[in-house]
This record gives sequence, structure tokens and C-alpha cells, in this order.
Amino acid sequence: MALIKSVRGFTPQIGENCYLADNATIIGDVVMGKDCSVWFNAVLRGDVNSIRIGDRVNIQDGTVLHTLYEKSTVEIGNDVSIGHNVTLHGAYVHDNALIGMGSTLLDHAVVGEGAIVAAGALVLANTVIEPHTLWAGVPAKFIKKVDPAQSKELNQKIANGYLMYASWFKEEDTQK
Repeated sequence: MALIKSVRGFTPQIGENCYLADNATIIGDVVMGKDCSVWFNAVLRGDVNSIRIGDRVNIQDGTVLHTLYEKSTVEIGNDVSIGHNVTLHGAYVHDNALIGMGSTLLDHAVVGEGAIVAAGALVLANTVIEPHTLWAGVPAKFIKKVDPAQSKELNQKIANGYLMYASWFKEEDTQK
């Protein structure tokens, strides 16, 4: 069972039909929408400020979400995929965005709707990534515009895939 821990008077609020891996950790001021999944070794640490997560968000294995005390928050829209081993610190990710594996987003970075942050990218503090663009590199830079329909299709395919994967684990839990 996932570790869900209250701190400073805040208890995480988990939406309907969410899957939390056995060793996921969710702490403090975290509010999560419905149909989300938080995978193995992911840590959502809402101890020093708030973390807000929309619907149908998947937060993959080894990811860490955290903030700065009284200075930054994490906000994630709907239908967002956060890849394996991402560090997302005090950033805002709009709907239908894809954050690639091993990337890092720093405080007050903003990822626009349908944008893609490539695997391994470092998005510096205060960077604004326009909607429907691809950014990559260290530090991350604009690479190209992406077709909004293609971006939405890709990102929703991944988000829906994670809903399916989560259902496999829920089935296993009910068979025990």
C-alpha cells in the first residue's frame, strides 16, 4: 500500500479511480483528480507547499514532485504524462503535455498545453514553453512547433495507456 502521510495539518486528497503503486509516497498538501496513477518509487512531497494534479495524469516510476517553501507550487493539468525519473520542482504543466523521461523542470517553469519536453531535458527556472512546441537539451531550448492534433493524439494515447496499465495492477490486488 502506498505511503500517504499528513504533515502540517494537510492530508493528501486522492480522486476517484486512482492507482497508487505499493511504494509510491504522497505527503501533505497534495490534491489529485480522478483516474490518475502514481507509479513505483514516485514521491509527491507537498510538505512545504501545494501540489495540484488534474484528471488522467500519470506520474511514472522514480519521479519526484516538490516545491519551494512559500515560493513555488506544482500544478499539473489534465491528461498529462510525467515520464520515468522526472524531477518537477515548483513548475506548472498545462493540459495534454508530455514530460519526457529523466527531465528536470525547475521553479516557475511553465509548460504550455500540448507541449513536449524531451527526455533528459533541463528546463531552467522561469522558462516559458509555448503550447504545442518541442523543447530539448541541457538547458532546454525550443526545437520546433508540433502539430496540435498530433500532439494531443500522442499525449492522450500515452495517458490512456497508463489507465490500462493501472487496471492490470488493480485486478491483481483484487485477486489476493
